[in-house]
Amino acid sequence: MVVASLTIGGVVGVLLSGAFLWWEVGRFASPQVPVTRFDERKVLAAYTVGLFAGVPFAVAYVLLLASMANGALPGALLFLVALVAGTELAQVFVTRSQYWGAGVALPFYLVSFRAGIGGILALTAVAAYLGGVAHPQAAGTAAALLSAVALVAVEVAGALLSRREPRPIASRTGGPLAGGIFGGVAFFLLGLGPLTGAAGAIAAPLVVTAGAVLAYRGRRVLLEAVPAPGTGTPPSTPADRPLPYGRTDARPTTPPADDGRPPA
Repeated sequence: MVVASLTIGGVVGVLLSGAFLWWEVGRFASPQVPVTRFDERKVLAAYTVGLFAGVPFAVAYVLLLASMANGALPGALLFLVALVAGTELAQVFVTRSQYWGAGVALPFYLVSFRAGIGGILALTAVAAYLGGVAHPQAAGTAAALLSAVALVAVEVAGALLSRREPRPIASRTGGPLAGGIFGGVAFFLLGLGPLTGAAGAIAAPLVVTAGAVLAYRGRRVLLEAVPAPGTGTPPSTPADRPLPYGRTDARPTTPPADDGRPPA
């Protein structure tokens, strides 16, 4: 049996997270740039894994909202820690995995992975509202949709905030602690907003989205700093091994020496 609230939530979650990949990650793929800066197959794999990984985090998010609505602060803090710490641990796993973590294009895969998690959280926000009311109201629907946008924004911004990079690349080094604090504050505000009424339910995701956009823009240099294949061999990649870009691999070739003879 098809549940309408889950179907609508799924459509919203996939559209939001997919639109982010199409617009933002796609800006670093051909034909927007001469050579794609990442392996497209790994981006899709990271996004798909993120969708599955987002299911337990969605459960933690629902329990967080329920605990806050019931005034159970210890339970709310427990589920908040589980949500934030679990997400950071999942990103550490992706970072250290052999499939995604071996190349310089890793920031693209982390963003794609967290976009998948954000899509599932967005599904949860919309489905929880539609499934909890008999007749959806305009204000409640708007708050659910804005929360869905905020959840995707928090996840993709957190992906870059949790990534450590040397200072020549990023002005702030970042790390799991920075990403965890950002995510914890964002999720707490999203849970607190509805407790203050309809205005708070709309204002909270707007504030969270604005903060996520600013954080993402400040760390977007991590994506821009990824070199295109053929512009040089990354220091971590031996010269006799292919670059980790999949089908877009390319290396500059050395022209043959001029021996003085005319070309054939």
